[in-house]
Amino acid sequence: MQDLGEISRQVHQRLLDFYGQPVWRNPLPPVDELVSTILSQNTNDTNRDRAFERLRRKYPTWEAVRDADTSALIDAIRSAGLANQKGPRIQQVLRQITAERGSLDLQFLAGLPIEAARSWLLKFKGVGPKTAAIVLLFSLGRPAFPVDTHIYRVSGRLGLRPAGMTVEQAHPHLESLFPPETYYAAHLNIIRLGREICAARKPICAHCPLVSICQYASGFPGPGSV
Repeated sequence: MQDLGEISRQVHQRLLDFYGQPVWRNPLPPVDELVSTILSQNTNDTNRDRAFERLRRKYPTWEAVRDADTSALIDAIRSAGLANQKGPRIQQVLRQITAERGSLDLQFLAGLPIEAARSWLLKFKGVGPKTAAIVLLFSLGRPAFPVDTHIYRVSGRLGLRPAGMTVEQAHPHLESLFPPETYYAAHLNIIRLGREICAARKPICAHCPLVSICQYASGFPGPGSV
């Protein structure tokens, strides 16, 4: 039986050799990252960034966003799509944070045990495992492994997860396979691979640095090939 932990380490190292050490944009403060990630749901990075930039131009503080007229807020983030849902959701999250913490500051999560910090974020409506993991990893430097559509697809083709595993279940599963110190680079490099080579419809297997350890490319897809 294949050692999935060893395969995950090979995936990380081969992608480092292929792409190098990835560097994401400058990290945002936790509340900024939380709102940005809510805006990113069901849209692309360009639309998310456009909506986030317009939101910050119109409202100088998160308190102003929290207390804004909801219809005006919806208009400000319309480019992100689903604005009628995201606007009220963002305001509700900001109100709940204020009610619990007394201010809009999530830096305290850096000092909590990782599972306590994750659970605290997950209690908000509209904040799922991926959103929580992004805030923890990129804003707070905590060991969390966000699973987006690219990582879910690539991990399935590699055979790192069972086919029936949900995206939500894939978060703790992949966290258990990859060493915590690899989460940042592995997350970003697998996403890049999924965008540039391991595409949903026509993967370019001949150009993939993982082809020799990939179940999908071998012609025997195995349990996680979808």
